[in-house]
Amino acid sequence: MAVSNSTLAIVFLVLGGLAVLFGTVLVFVGPIIIDDQIVKNVQINPKNELSYTMWKDIPVPFFMSVYFFHIVNPDEILKGEMPMVIQRGPYVYREKRWKDNITFHDNNTVSYMEYRQYFFEESMSVGDESDVVTIPNMLVLGASVMMENMPFPIRILLSTTFKTFNEGPFLTKPVGELMWGYDSKLVDFLNTYLPGMLPSSGKFGLFAEFNNSNSGQFTVFTGQDDIRKVHMVDSWNGMKSVDYWRSEQCNMINGTAGQMWPPFMNTESTLPFYSPDACRSMELVYQRSGVSRGIPVYRFVAPKTLFANGADYPPNEGFCPCRQSGLLNVSTCRHNSPVFISQPHFFEADPVLLKTINGLSPNEDEHGLFIDIHPETGVPVNVSIRLQLNLLIKSVSGISETGKIAEVVMPMIWFGESGYIDGPVLNTFRTNLVVLPMVMEYMQYIFIGLGLVSILGAVIYFCDKKAREKSPVSLTQGESVKDTKHDPTNETQAEKLNVNDTDKK
Repeated sequence: MAVSNSTLAIVFLVLGGLAVLFGTVLVFVGPIIIDDQIVKNVQINPKNELSYTMWKDIPVPFFMSVYFFHIVNPDEILKGEMPMVIQRGPYVYREKRWKDNITFHDNNTVSYMEYRQYFFEESMSVGDESDVVTIPNMLVLGASVMMENMPFPIRILLSTTFKTFNEGPFLTKPVGELMWGYDSKLVDFLNTYLPGMLPSSGKFGLFAEFNNSNSGQFTVFTGQDDIRKVHMVDSWNGMKSVDYWRSEQCNMINGTAGQMWPPFMNTESTLPFYSPDACRSMELVYQRSGVSRGIPVYRFVAPKTLFANGADYPPNEGFCPCRQSGLLNVSTCRHNSPVFISQPHFFEADPVLLKTINGLSPNEDEHGLFIDIHPETGVPVNVSIRLQLNLLIKSVSGISETGKIAEVVMPMIWFGESGYIDGPVLNTFRTNLVVLPMVMEYMQYIFIGLGLVSILGAVIYFCDKKAREKSPVSLTQGESVKDTKHDPTNETQAEKLNVNDTDKK
C-alpha cells in the first residue's frame, strides 16, 4: 500500500508541475491567442461570417424617436414675445440599414453605399402620424433671414410671393407631412423656376431627403494589413476632406463612419467619426466603465467642447460664424439656410439660450448622447445619438410675414437614433468575443492553481510519510528509559541491598 501511495504522490507531483507549466505558458501565450482571434473577427472580411454580417446588414434593431416642439403662442411670437413650446413625442420609426455596392480594393480598403429606410412604429409612439403640431415655416422664416441683406425691393417681392402662395410664418400640419413632405405650391414654383434652391425636388419635409436614401460613398480600411485602421475612413464621396468650413482642421474627415471602431481600447481612447448629416467629424470621450446586457463596456459621451463656439474653444473657430456655445451653424452645408444643430433642449449649451425659449428642461439622462462600446473589439453594444434641429428666426424689414419676431434660435424638433445588440446576435457576440476569451483567460489561473494544489498535496504526503517512518525508533528509546526509571523490581532489589549492608554493620 505504501508503494502505491508513493506512486500516486509522484503522479500528482508530475501532473501538478505540468499544470503549473501549462498555466504559466498560457499567461504569456493566452493573451496573444485571444488578441489574434479578436483581430480575425473584427476585420472587414467576407470570410468572417459574424463580423461581416454585422457590418454589412446591421442586424441590430435601430429606432429613431422624434420629438416636436409644438408652438403654443404663434400670434404672440409675431408681436415680439418669448416663444413658448411644448414637447410632443416620441414618434418612433424603425430604421432599416444595409450596405450595397460593396467593392474591395487592393490597398486593403472597401467602398460601399449605406441605405436607410424608416417605418413608423405606432405601438412605440405617443400617437400616430396624423397628430397635428405647429412649428416654424422654414420656407418663410428661413428664407427671410437668408434674404435680409438683399435690396429692399427684392424683400418686398419675396413677401408678395409668400402671400401669393398663401405661406405664413408657422406651419400647423400632421406629423407625417412635416416629416416626409407635404404639397406646397411655393415648393412647386421654386423647383420649376429656381431648380436646386431646395434640398428636395419633390415634397418639402424635414426628413424627406433621408428616407430611402444613402449617406454617400464611404471608403474605409478593412484592417487586414493593420488592425489599428479597421473601419477608419479613407475617403467620403472620393474626398479626403470637405470644404464646408473655414479651417483645414475643421474640414478634415476623421475617424470611422460611426458604426464600429478599432479594437483594444483603453480609458484614454476616443471615438472619432465623420457624420454626413452634421457635415463634419466629431469625437466622443470616455466617461465611465460599466456592463450592458452582460457585456463589459466603456461609455463614451460628447465633450462640452463639441459644439462650443470659437471664443470658448479656439479649435472650433473654423466652424464659425458662431453664436452661443452649444450651437453648430450648419448653414454652409444646408443650402445656406439659417439652421443650427445642438443637443436636445440645449443640453450643455450656453445657459442664456434657455432664457430665450419657455418650455425647455435639459438633463443628461434624456438628452445626452452616448455610445456604450465593447473595448476589446470596438463593437458598439448600446447607442443613443441625440441631436436637435433649430432655426434662426427674426423680424426682417420688408417681409411682413416676420412681424416683430425677436431674434431667437428656435427649436423645431429633436431626434434620437438608438440601437442595441440583442437576440441571437447578442448571444453569438457574447459567446465568441466575450465568453470564450474570458474562459481562456481564467483557464491559465485554474491550471496554475490546480497544479500548485497537486504539488502541495504531494509534498505534504512525502513529509508525513517521512515523519511516520522515524516515529517507531524514537518511541522504543523513550519507553526503555521510562521503564528503567520506574520498574518496581529494580526498586525492590535496591532496598534489599540497603538492608544487607545494615546487618553487616
